[in-house]
This record gives sequence, C-alpha cells and structure tokens, in this order.
Amino acid sequence: MKNRLKKSLYVCGMLMMPQTYRLFSRGGRKGFSLAPAIAIFGCDPTEAELFEATAPGFGASVRMTPEPPDGKNAALARGCLCASVGHKAPVSAQTLEALAREGVRYLSTRSVGQDHIDEAAAKRLGIVVENTNYAPDGVADYTVMMMLMAVRRTESVLMRARIGDFRLEKERGRELRDLKVGIVGAGRIGRAVIRRLRGFGCAPVVWERGQATGGTYQDLEDLLKGSDVVTLHLPLCDETRHMLDRRRLSLMKPGALLINTARGGLIDTPALVEALENGRLGGAALDVLEEEEGIFYTDCRGKTDENPWLRRLRGLPNVMISPHTAYYTGRALRDTVEQTFLHCAAFERSR
Repeated sequence: MKNRLKKSLYVCGMLMMPQTYRLFSRGGRKGFSLAPAIAIFGCDPTEAELFEATAPGFGASVRMTPEPPDGKNAALARGCLCASVGHKAPVSAQTLEALAREGVRYLSTRSVGQDHIDEAAAKRLGIVVENTNYAPDGVADYTVMMMLMAVRRTESVLMRARIGDFRLEKERGRELRDLKVGIVGAGRIGRAVIRRLRGFGCAPVVWERGQATGGTYQDLEDLLKGSDVVTLHLPLCDETRHMLDRRRLSLMKPGALLINTARGGLIDTPALVEALENGRLGGAALDVLEEEEGIFYTDCRGKTDENPWLRRLRGLPNVMISPHTAYYTGRALRDTVEQTFLHCAAFERSR
C-alpha cells in the first residue's frame, strides 16, 4: 500500500513530507477512506482529471461538476461531510444553507483567499472553512514579471512592434536595482517576492500588520511616500478592504507604479482610476480587480455592457490587466488538489 500511495502522490508532482505521510498512512487504505465522497464544485476539465487520478491514493471518491455551488446543484454533496469550491464565484449564505442541509460540515476552497465565502454564515451553520496554501512561487514569479514589464513599459513596446512601429519609446526604461520597492504584506507570497527581488539587487522595504521579517520594516504611509514600486500581498477582509483609498493613493510617490496580484478589493478602484488619469501615478499592473466576478474567466469580446471602471483602466496606456491568472500554474494545481484530499481526510479523522 505504501508504495502505491507514494506513486499516486508523485502523480501530483510532489511527495508529501514524511511526517504527513506517516500520519495519514497508519491503518492502511482504510485509514485514508473519505466516506462517502468529496463533492467538488467549479471543477474545470484539468482539475477533474487530476482529482480523478489522485483520489485512489487516498481511498477517496469524488463527485464533480464544472458549475459553482448553488441551491440547485447542492444535492451533489448529499451525504458528504466535505466539499470543495473554487474562487471564481461567491459562495453565499443561501448556498451554504443548501450544502448544510445535504450534510456538508467542511468546506475547502481551492484558493489562498476566502473572501468569496460568507464565513459568518458558515460559522452559524457549523461548517468549517479552510483554504489551500499552494506554493507561493507561481504568484511571486508573476508579480516580479509584472514589475519588470511595468518598469520597462513592455506592453507598449510589444503593441507597437506588432503593428510594425520599431522606434524606441520616448521615455527610457528603469532598472529594478535603482528602484525602491515597497512590499505591503509579508506572508508566504510577499516573502517569496522579496527573495526574488534580492536577486535583482533590490533591498525591499516591508509593511505588515504585525512587524514582519524578511525586509526593512517601514510604517505603511512612509512606505507609500518613498517607494517607486508598491506591490500588494494581503488577504481581503474588513480590515484591508480599500486600504489603498483616495487618501493613501495621494501619498504615493509621484510617478510610482502599483502592482496587485492579491485581491482587487484592497484598492478603491474609482480612486485608482482618478490617480492614473490625472498623472499622479505612473502606472499599474493589475491581476485582480473589484467586481471581477462574471468578467474574468469569461469571453467578453463583443459585449457592450463592460464595467465602466474596467473600460477606463483598459483605455490607459500605462495600465496592464490580466484575468486573475497569477496562481494558474500546473504546480499550484497539483498542490491544491493534494491539499484538498489531505485537509478533508484530517477533518474526517478529527470527528
């Protein structure tokens, strides 16, 4: 059994830490069994294939749908203690009530953030909510890529080259080693960004809600005033929503660049648009936006009802927008699937 289990974990691209493996392998295959199944909502074909390939190693079975959970499809989870959801659609109180009626007591989200789930309702219903902390490297790589593209105005260069305009930009690019980079949030992803920036010769300054290690700590407002580039790496909650509001955006160094690969709600979007349009900020690279639900992950070509703030951002030459894709790597998906099984097994064993 142990060899078969190890082989199944290699399908996920990594072998679990030995102490974790021993914890769940005691008692053989029966010890892994997740009865009767895990209900997987919002599962795309690649995820579905990986869930099916990985489930036997945990003695588990899965029930899957590509649709996010709602009152109509909650019956998929009938009799399941555990369910898994993606981050692409909100999970409302009504949806949680429907899942609870079907027997769900544990909800795993295949994301680091949990802000798309009504956690107050989950607590009231007795549903435990937990995220999956996939490796931070993919998001950290993407963040640094966006920084480099922003400081070298790469999007403008490439767009002009596509139409045959090979003249140099009027404004020269800058080098990261010459810039002061401010890291707002020094959790796993923020620290991974710091490690990468040091390879470029940067000495980042850091703000964290509790004074973090990994860089030179600064007060948030001092960081905003002095940084040439500011990158956000915080979860979205009541405390952090619109933390970059009109007042704080006005404190930023004139011409500074803002990078956000965390959550759109960290920034007051109208205030950001204003700061970009009036030239206060030098540019922004955004992988996340407020009210991105129903826009990102869909084909919006030809639609005339585009979000007005998104339309204005897309019209600015110094703004880059990508559709919440920083996390989207094969390694992160493998981590997420494996952690879903591990967390569900741990919950069932704890009961």
